[in-house]
Amino acid sequence: MTAALLAGLLAGYGIAIPVGAVGAYLVALTARTSLRVGACAALGVAVADGLYALVAVLGGSALAGLIAPAAVPLRWAAAAVLVTLAALTAARAIRQHRTPADGGIPADRVSAPRAFAALLGITLLNPATVVYFAALVIGDHATVARSGATAAVFVAAAFAASASWQLLLAGGGALLGRAVTGPRGRLATALASSVLITVLAAHLLVSA
Repeated sequence: MTAALLAGLLAGYGIAIPVGAVGAYLVALTARTSLRVGACAALGVAVADGLYALVAVLGGSALAGLIAPAAVPLRWAAAAVLVTLAALTAARAIRQHRTPADGGIPADRVSAPRAFAALLGITLLNPATVVYFAALVIGDHATVARSGATAAVFVAAAFAASASWQLLLAGGGALLGRAVTGPRGRLATALASSVLITVLAAHLLVSA
C-alpha cells in the first residue's frame, strides 16, 4: 500500500510540475480574478489528472492503444483551445484597459464553476496524460494494480499530488494579482501571458 501511495505521488507530481500552457493560463487567470476562482480551476486540472490515472489503471495498454490514433487531432484541438483563450485574454485586457469601469481596475468576470469546467476540459484534451499514466501502470503493474485497494491509493495519491501543485500555481497567481495593481501592470501581464500560452501551444504541436 505504501509503495502504491509513493508511486501515485511521484506520478502526480511528474505530470503536474512541468509548467506548460495550462499552468501558465492557470497562473494568469488567478492573477486576473481571485484565489477562489484560481483554486477551482486548479482542481479542474487535478480532477482531469485523477480521471486519467483511473482510466490508465482500469484500461492499461489497451486504452492507450485506442487513444493513440486520435492523439494528433486531440493535440490540435488542445492547441486551438489554448490559442483561443490567449486571444480572448489579450482582447479583454486591451478592452478593459481602454475603458475601465468607474475608473477602477476591472477583473475578469469568470465564475469558479466555469473556471473548473474550462480547465478540466482543456486538460482532458491532452492524450499524453493518459498515455503517461498507462505507461507507469504497465511498467509497475505489481505495485499499482495488484488489487483494487492499491489501485485506489495510486489514483488518490496522483490526484492529491496534482492538486497540491496546481493550487501552488494558483497561489502564485494570486500573489501576482496583488502585486500588479495598476491598469498598465494588468495589461502587461495579460499580454505577456497570452504570448506565453500561444508559444507553448505552438510547442505542443511541434513536439507531436
